[in-house]
Amino acid sequence: MEKPLIYVLSDSVGETAELVVKAALSQFDDGPFDLQRIPYVEDKGTINEAVLQAKEHGAMIGFTFVIPRFRKHLLEQAHKHEVECVDIMGPMMESMEKHFNIEPRLEPGLVHKLDEDYFKRVEAIEFAVKYDDGRDPRGISKADIILIGVSRTSKTPLSQYLAHKRLKVANVPIVPEVQPPSELFRVNPNKCIGLKINADKLNGIRKERLKSLGLGAQASYANMNRIQQEIDHFNNIVERIGCPVIDVSNKAVEETANLIVNKLREDSQE
Repeated sequence: MEKPLIYVLSDSVGETAELVVKAALSQFDDGPFDLQRIPYVEDKGTINEAVLQAKEHGAMIGFTFVIPRFRKHLLEQAHKHEVECVDIMGPMMESMEKHFNIEPRLEPGLVHKLDEDYFKRVEAIEFAVKYDDGRDPRGISKADIILIGVSRTSKTPLSQYLAHKRLKVANVPIVPEVQPPSELFRVNPNKCIGLKINADKLNGIRKERLKSLGLGAQASYANMNRIQQEIDHFNNIVERIGCPVIDVSNKAVEETANLIVNKLREDSQE
């Protein structure tokens, strides 16, 4: 005896329809069912053929079409040939259109574009964590952007902010006692962004940081001579690399990020 058969039709991949059908089938214990997915339906001929196959096999149809003429045609053909047919997404879209008074885009496959966007963002966030604070210089060659600067120039929050824009960011601290990774001098200098800050501003930020840690502001970390030494060393490094520099002294992370994104956009158009 033939197993009960359900055809799953879609003008995209058909995963949404299949998941809903499987969720519904899980409530029935009378035996296995067969599912046959027909994705990327682009013409009425494919719809007609699927309806005739369903009729021949005593099957039913579940479908997700965002294109109205395909939904209408399939429902008409199913009714004509007395095939049970369920529109999985159409009624929800129509209710949303009516309730929110917004016309749908009617583009198949958008949910997968959203998924792809989400996974790219997650990948970029994980990248920023892995290659934060010069932890692994191998990330420099893989990054879309390399941020370089002395301590407390917002390298880490800026890396995370840019990661949410799906950019892979590595950041490298510049310290006089530590030789910068050789990879910094081998990548395209336009991928590097130096984060410049004036000494007074940095001194204030570092004093606040020490205070939050319960330490005295007299530590060398907030000493002006030490700070000037670090800034001079930073200036030498960015000059060697030949990379762009952004003064972050009085800029919020979002403002700096926008400057970087705009620069990348300009570079890609050249």
